[in-house]
Amino acid sequence: MEFILYLAIIIVSTKLAGALSVRLGQPAVLGKLIAGILIGPAVLGWVKPDDFIGHFSEIGVLLLMFIAGLETDLDQLRRNWKPSFAVAVGGILLPFVGGYGIAAAFGLSSNEALFLGLLLCATSVSISVQTLKEMDKLQSREGTTILGAAVVDDVLVVILLAVMMSFLIPANDVSLGLLIGKKVLFFVVIGLVGWLLVPRFLKWFAPLKVTETAMSAALIICFAFSYFAEEMGIAGIIGAFAAGIAVSQTPFKHQVESKVEPIAYTLFVPVFFVSIGLHITFDGVGEQLLFIVLVTIVAAVTKLLGGGLGARLTGFNNRSSIAIGAGMVSRGEVALIIAASGLESGLLPEKYFTSVILVVILTTLITPPLLKQVFKERQTA
Repeated sequence: MEFILYLAIIIVSTKLAGALSVRLGQPAVLGKLIAGILIGPAVLGWVKPDDFIGHFSEIGVLLLMFIAGLETDLDQLRRNWKPSFAVAVGGILLPFVGGYGIAAAFGLSSNEALFLGLLLCATSVSISVQTLKEMDKLQSREGTTILGAAVVDDVLVVILLAVMMSFLIPANDVSLGLLIGKKVLFFVVIGLVGWLLVPRFLKWFAPLKVTETAMSAALIICFAFSYFAEEMGIAGIIGAFAAGIAVSQTPFKHQVESKVEPIAYTLFVPVFFVSIGLHITFDGVGEQLLFIVLVTIVAAVTKLLGGGLGARLTGFNNRSSIAIGAGMVSRGEVALIIAASGLESGLLPEKYFTSVILVVILTTLITPPLLKQVFKERQTA
């Protein structure tokens, strides 16, 4: 019954830490992330990462992105596809160069430096989504551009990872054509299913004489889209986001939205926030402190400038561009997955693995206060 105790500790700590964070003028999500570090192995050791935490965390991030899709203005997302693409490309080029340069400066091999550069290209906007939602900015033009850029970023980074592994690992026989074909197939299938089948499925399923049928149908769509995304080599959060958009185009949008939020924010999303902090360990950190600090600075600054430059070149003013760049800083679970694959393939040295995980988590911790400050300055300007 240990997992029951874990749940109680997680819910209490995230709610109290979130409330304290708000009182200190920061987004609630920052307190929840820090709560994960405090109750995890790094400090108190009350909660340890295990399969239960992993599964609940995965559901939490999928629901978070599903809600983001429900609240996204599809017309605005279409209008902002050019800025989104430019932000994604800028947010890949600069971090790649910066990551390669800093890795080379610390004496990593050329292959290892290429991999670290690619790792810093990743973006996971689940934390940015929550921060923007708290500030009521998720449906702003900047918020929509960040969401669109995250989709493009995920696809490009996965393709680059496959290209890199096919060239740098001799035994790897990744077919680039197949990989790109799967990405194209994903968007075609999701687009058609979202347009043709989702409304019909909800209309058929909702009247069934059992409880919460519309909500159940929406969750079926969310998890099915997420599973299909993973099968096609795309992060499950992109599938959940697409599912949210599909459901938002039906008459069931408000009904689903009002019922999915209590489920998500009461139980699953708090576990996701805490799970990020549970990866932190301070063993051997002292020896690589300079590496961690410098790579974190490079990771944050290059993403901020790269994403911001892409936004500036496509018509946003300086303050909005900085806000968009700030929303792309968090590496989150996408970079954690890439880091694990790098360790397994030998492209990420084992002695740097913990340090890289800390860099990923630090970029995630930086994002909420950075976004809050940038949007605050934008409002007062």
